[in-house]
Amino acid sequence: MTKATSLIISSPFERPTHHWRRAGESRLELLEGRRPAGYEVFDTRNNTVRTVPLARVNRIRERVDAWRAADYPGVTAVTRQLLEHWQDPQTHRQYAFYFCQIEAIETLVWHVEAPPDFKQGIVVPGDGGAWERLCNKMATGSGKTAVMAMIITWQVLNALTYPKRNKDFSRAIFIVAPGLTVKERLQVLQPGNPENDYDAFALCPNEAQRQRLNQVELLIDNWHNLMPLKDRDRSVVKKGAESDEAFVRRVLGRLAGSRDLVIINDEAHHAYRKPAELKISKKDAEALGIDLDEATRWIEGLDRIHKKRRIARCFDLSATPFAPTGKTSTEAALFEWVVSDFGLNDAIEAGLVKTPRVVIRDNALANTQTYRSKLYHLYREPEVAEDLNRRGAEPHEALPQIVQEAYTLLGADWRETLNAWREAGHLSPPVMLTVCNRTETAARIEHYFTQGDAYWPELNAPERTLRVDSKVLDKAEIGEVAGADKAYEEVLRGIVEAARIPETRKEALRAMKKEELLRAIIDNVGKRGSAGQDLQNVISVAMLSEGWDAKNVTHIMGLRAFTSQLLCEQVIGRGLRRVSYETEPVVCPDGQTRALFKAEYVNIFGVPLSIFQETDDDGKPPPPPKPSTQIESIPERSELEIAWPNVLRVDVVVRPELVVDWSTMPPLKIDPAQIHIAADLAPALGGAADLSKAVSIDLEALPEEFRLQRLLFLAARKALATVEHGFTGGREWLIQQLVRLVEQFFASDRLDIPSLFHQDPLRKRILIALSIDTLVGHVVAQVQQQNSERPEPVFDAEYPIGSTRLMRTWYSTRHCLETTRSQISHAVADSTWEHYTATLFETHPEVAAYAKNDHLGLQIYYLWRGSRRRFVPDFVIRLANCKQLILEIKGEDSDQNRAKRLALDTWVRAVNARGGFGTWCRDVVKAEPSRVNDVIAHHAQRPGPSDPIGEDVAGSMGVGIAGVRQARKDVPSAGLVRLVQCLEHDQQGADQT
Repeated sequence: MTKATSLIISSPFERPTHHWRRAGESRLELLEGRRPAGYEVFDTRNNTVRTVPLARVNRIRERVDAWRAADYPGVTAVTRQLLEHWQDPQTHRQYAFYFCQIEAIETLVWHVEAPPDFKQGIVVPGDGGAWERLCNKMATGSGKTAVMAMIITWQVLNALTYPKRNKDFSRAIFIVAPGLTVKERLQVLQPGNPENDYDAFALCPNEAQRQRLNQVELLIDNWHNLMPLKDRDRSVVKKGAESDEAFVRRVLGRLAGSRDLVIINDEAHHAYRKPAELKISKKDAEALGIDLDEATRWIEGLDRIHKKRRIARCFDLSATPFAPTGKTSTEAALFEWVVSDFGLNDAIEAGLVKTPRVVIRDNALANTQTYRSKLYHLYREPEVAEDLNRRGAEPHEALPQIVQEAYTLLGADWRETLNAWREAGHLSPPVMLTVCNRTETAARIEHYFTQGDAYWPELNAPERTLRVDSKVLDKAEIGEVAGADKAYEEVLRGIVEAARIPETRKEALRAMKKEELLRAIIDNVGKRGSAGQDLQNVISVAMLSEGWDAKNVTHIMGLRAFTSQLLCEQVIGRGLRRVSYETEPVVCPDGQTRALFKAEYVNIFGVPLSIFQETDDDGKPPPPPKPSTQIESIPERSELEIAWPNVLRVDVVVRPELVVDWSTMPPLKIDPAQIHIAADLAPALGGAADLSKAVSIDLEALPEEFRLQRLLFLAARKALATVEHGFTGGREWLIQQLVRLVEQFFASDRLDIPSLFHQDPLRKRILIALSIDTLVGHVVAQVQQQNSERPEPVFDAEYPIGSTRLMRTWYSTRHCLETTRSQISHAVADSTWEHYTATLFETHPEVAAYAKNDHLGLQIYYLWRGSRRRFVPDFVIRLANCKQLILEIKGEDSDQNRAKRLALDTWVRAVNARGGFGTWCRDVVKAEPSRVNDVIAHHAQRPGPSDPIGEDVAGSMGVGIAGVRQARKDVPSAGLVRLVQCLEHDQQGADQT
C-alpha cells in the first residue's frame, strides 16, 4: 500500500499502469493495472457505497486491444491512414491527443468496421428506439470536443471515398447541443473556423484530405430547435400541427435534402427515451437535476428526423450518461449503450482536471449517523435542511449558524489563495462557487455577501458577486427573453461598470439585454478583458449551463440535497477545469519517470464526493498555479494589423509572358524642341496682339497632373487596347505585365531625352505624357509572347487571408512581453533569443509593426521524409518601407530546418510573383542574436523582393543566387499592384488612388 501524496500517477498521453482504490472512508491504496470500467452508487440516506462494474465495457476494451494488436483488420484504407496518423508521435500538432481520446475513437471504429470475429458475443443494447446509439463516457476536461472532430473526420472522408457504404459512413452530420454556451463552444468543429480543431490537432494526414473534409454537410444546433412549433392561439388561420416533413425541413435547414444522417449528441445525458415504467414526479426530477421535458423532446425530435431521413447512427458523448430509474435505491442508471469509459477518477489520476479535496474531519462534533464532519454534507444536518427549505424566506434572514461557520472557514482558505494568486501576478481572483437548493436560499446567500454579513471583508463585494438567476439563464441559453426584472438587471450592469476593462468593451456590454449580459458575464468568468474578469463569488441554484468552464474556480460550497454520486460529479465538474498544464518529472508507480501535470486543487464543503485527496494535518497548502497571461488581439491597434495569404501549397504553372529584349530595342528619342509644354496668350484685334496683356499656360505649373502613377496608367491602358486581342493568357495577368514593362521602359536608358534641362523629373514626365502614343507604339513593337514557369500559390478557399486582427484570445503561463508595436497584446518568449528579438522590435526605427507567430495561424507546409508537415515561423514583421519580413530564430540547425526554410523561400517567391499581397521577404538568424539588427537593416534598404542574408537558400537548392534574382526581376511592387486595380476604373478614379 502506498500513501497518497498526490493522486496524479499517470501520464494523460499513455495507458494507465496503476490506479487508486478506496480502502476505507479516508484511505486509498494503490493497485497495479488499469482501473476496470465501472461507477459508484452512493446511498447518502444509509451512508453506503457500492461499485457497479461495466462488464460489457471491460470486454470491449479487451476486444479493441486484440484488434489493435492485429493491426486493425477490416478497416478501410482511409480509416487505417487516419488511425496511424493520429498515433504518429512525429506529426506536428498544436495539441497532442490524450490516451482517452484515442481509445474513444478506436472503440467507435472497432464497432463499425472490425470483422465479426472480433465482436463475437458482444451486443451493444439500444435505447428502445429504431436507430443505433453508441456512447463514449468521458470525464469533464478529457477532450470530448476533439473526439467529435475525429468522428467527423473519420465519417466524412470515408463517406466521400466509399459512397455506397452509406450504412457505415455519412458526410451529413447533425450535432445537437444542450444550449447556446455549448453551441458556441462547438463552432471549432466548423472546418472554416479559423480556430478549428481539424487544424489544431492536424486530423487530416495530408492537405488533399483536409480540402475534402470541407465538403462536410454540418449543422450544429440546440436541442430546443427539436421542440414542435407552438400553436398560435390568436391566429385567425388555424394551420394545424406541424407535419413531420415540415418539422424536418425546419430543423435540418440545409441538411434537409440529406439522408442517412450521423447524429452527435453533446452532453448526451440530457437525451434519453423515457421508459413506460418510469414513475418519477417533476419535483423528484428537479431534485435530481433532470428536465424530463428536455430529455423526451430531444429524442422525439430525432425520431421524427429518422422517420423521414433515416439516422444511420448516433454518437453520444457525456461525462455522466445516466438516466433516472424512478427507484429509491438507484436514482440513476448508466446508459446501456456505453462502449468506452474514462471516468472522473481516471481523469484525476491523469491530471486532466483539478483534484477535489473534501472535508474529512474538523474540531466539532461529527454527524451522529455517519460520524463524518458535518461540513462534509451540510444539507444533511437537520437545522440546515429545515431552514433552507422554508418557502417565502426573505433575503435579509440570517443563514444557519453552521452555514456561516462553513463560509468563514472556506473564506479563510479562499483569502489565502487570493493573496497567493496576487503575489504570483494573477489578474483575475480565485472564484468561490455556491450551488444551493432554491431561489430563496440563493437570495439569502447573496445578501450575506453583499450587505457585509460575511466575516471576511474581501468577500463583502457586491460588484464582484453574481447570483445567477436560473430563469434568466435558461432563457438566455435558448435565445429568448425573460420577464422584466429591473433590480436584477441593475445588479448585472453594476458588475459591468465596476469591471476593470476598457471603456469600448463596456459600451458593447451596455447595449445588451439582460439575458445576453448574463451570458456575457457568466460565460467569461476569470477571462481577461471580459465582463466576468473580476468576479470572485458565483451563487447558483442550477448547476450552471453545460460547457461552463471557468478555470479559476478554487472553492465550492454545496447547500442542496445530493442524493446520488451523479449530482456530486455534475456540481464538482464546474470547478475541475485546470488553470495551467505545466508538467514536472515524476517517478511513476511502475518505476518509470514521466512528465506529469502538476497538481491543482478545488476545495469543497457540503458536497459528499466519493473521490477525495487525503491530506496530513501538517501538510503545506499547494503553491498557486502559475498565472496565465491573456493574449489577445487589440482592435484599437488596427494600424498595427498584419495580414498574410494562407497558402496551402505552391504549384509550378506554365503561363504566357510578355518579354522585351532591352539590349536590342532601339532608343526612343524625344526632342523637347518639338514638344509644346508652355504657351503665352494675348488679346488680338485685326491680326495685332497686345503683349502687355499676355497670359501664360505652363504645364509645369500643374505638377499634380503629371504624376508618374497616372502616366503608367495611361500608357498601360493604351498598350492594353493594342495587344489584348493577341494575348493567350488572362486579362488580369496581361495588365500586370504591361504595367511592369512600361515602368521598366521609363527607368531604362532606352528613353533618350538629350537636353539636360529637360532631365528635371517634372519636365521629363510632361514630355512623356505628351508623347504617350509614340512611347506605347515603340514599346509594343518590341513585345514578344513566350511561355514561362512560375510558382503559383494555392490559397485556402475557406480562410484565404490571415490577420493579427482575427487571432482568438488565448492564455499562456510562459514568459510574456507586453507590446506597443504589435496588434497582439503580448509576445510570448520561448527563449532568451526571442525575448531579445521582441524587445529589439519594440524600439527599432525600421520596424513599423510585428507579431510573434503564436496562435496566429501563419504556417508553411513542407515535405519531410515523404510526409506533409507544418512549419510555424517565429515572427512576422512589417518594416518601415512596407516590406513584410518572416523571421526565424534558430539556435541549432538541421536537415529538417533547412527543408522548412526551402519551403518558406518558395512561399515568399510564389506570393510575390502572384502579386496583390505587397512585398514579402524572409530570413533566418543563427548562432548570433545580435545579427537581427543586420537582417532588419538589410531588408529595410532593399526596394524590392530580397534574398536572405542569414543563409543562401537558393544556393542550397542548386539554382544559384543569380538565377533567383533573375526570376524575381519581374515581380511587381506593391505600388504597381495597386495600379492594376486602377486600370479597371476611369482616369478620374486613377487620380484618386
